[in-house]
Amino acid sequence: MTSMELLFWICLLLAFYTYLGYGLVLVVLVKLKELLGFRYPAPDPAYLPSVTLVIPAFNEADFIATKAQNCLELDYPRDKFRILFITDGSSDGTDKVLEDIAGVEVTHSPERGGKSAAENRAISLVNSDIVVFCDANTLLNKEAIRRLAAHFADPKVGAVSGEKRIFKEAQQDVAGAGEGLYWKYESTLKRFDARLYSIVGAAGELIAFRTRLFEPLEHDTILDDFVQSMRICLQGYRVTYEPEAYAMETASASVSEELKRKVRIAAGGWQSMSRLLPALFYLRQPLLSFAYISHRVLRWSITPLALLLLIPLNIWLVVSSYEVLYGVLLAGQILFYLGVFLGYKAELAGRKSKFFVPYYFFIMNYAVFAGFFRWLKGSQSAKWERAKRG
Repeated sequence: MTSMELLFWICLLLAFYTYLGYGLVLVVLVKLKELLGFRYPAPDPAYLPSVTLVIPAFNEADFIATKAQNCLELDYPRDKFRILFITDGSSDGTDKVLEDIAGVEVTHSPERGGKSAAENRAISLVNSDIVVFCDANTLLNKEAIRRLAAHFADPKVGAVSGEKRIFKEAQQDVAGAGEGLYWKYESTLKRFDARLYSIVGAAGELIAFRTRLFEPLEHDTILDDFVQSMRICLQGYRVTYEPEAYAMETASASVSEELKRKVRIAAGGWQSMSRLLPALFYLRQPLLSFAYISHRVLRWSITPLALLLLIPLNIWLVVSSYEVLYGVLLAGQILFYLGVFLGYKAELAGRKSKFFVPYYFFIMNYAVFAGFFRWLKGSQSAKWERAKRG
């Protein structure tokens, strides 16, 4: 085998493992572990610690009253539940709308420091056992807080992630279909990650922490939910998953809007990897490192490069070896990128297409390169932008 052939097969196997193989290995490991009798304690619905729900909101005046009403309808003992909105930097009167709603608290600063800075300021106002963060543009199911709180009966649980869901009617175009399918796949992986040991990357739309474990974040932190949950893991605690506590939101208004979000996440991924180096070789719990590298690091670093290299390597091997296998694999790549192009054309035409999967997959990997250069230049702001949703 020549060096070019070896590199080609390494790239191909890396891509397969990252997007399909890891999930298969994960399922096998979880089934084997549970077959041997190793299971984590079930959540205790009778466990009701004090909870503060914190909602950072930036220029959400047109939706914030609906969000506040949704929070007030959540099923949790009122004497143990507090709702706190933090509206730093909002200039559209978001804070004024909230001040007229009984049952919620609001704290506002005219300075816009970004989501991490807002959460750092909010945590200084929290004195409950548990703090839950959720996004202002989401709606929670009625029992979400109870579902999250039940997991903290286990003293080794440091955080609990809820599930992000896309409204079904928002999944009718290319952007919505791609985002909806992606989150279904992610949710499945997270369920198995949690059963193996711990998830590696909580959904910022809805996540609960033990308040005493919360570490103030650097103000320029882009992926606050991810970094915070990983640092809790590095303290020796698990971050588990509760799919029946979910945050519903509409999909991005278009693929271009989704791309903006993905590039920001990718830049945050590179920043996070640079700040979480101990997680790569966490000898105290090697399963955490295994999941972190397999589920996050590969996606955010080497695998998109491997996908890019597959094209010229495959062409070289077809020309130099004349082997049928390489011709078939090249034909498969050509068909895939044809699907990307057709998905792109469907997006331009504003119609739904069965080619949304390759198009969304391409956009997701392109964002890794764009995010890398944005992180390298330090041009990705930690100040959140209000996303244009469908």
